[in-house]
Amino acid sequence: SKDKKIVITTRDRVLRAWQNSTELVRDFENYAKETSDDAAEMFQKYAVDEGRHAAELLKLLHDYQDNGTV
Repeated sequence: SKDKKIVITTRDRVLRAWQNSTELVRDFENYAKETSDDAAEMFQKYAVDEGRHAAELLKLLHDYQDNGTV
């Protein structure tokens, strides 16, 4: 019916954050390859940092799945 609202759960938000984070890792890695000055080093560091975020979010997603919160 028209009155039904879509419920976005915490797991949904974590999933979207993980997807965004993995995209940023790829972007930063590409930027690092495409530049050759101090920016390349900065982008590589950002890729590593964002990779940590993605790993933490993935662990949380697995926890939700293992606990049946899907």
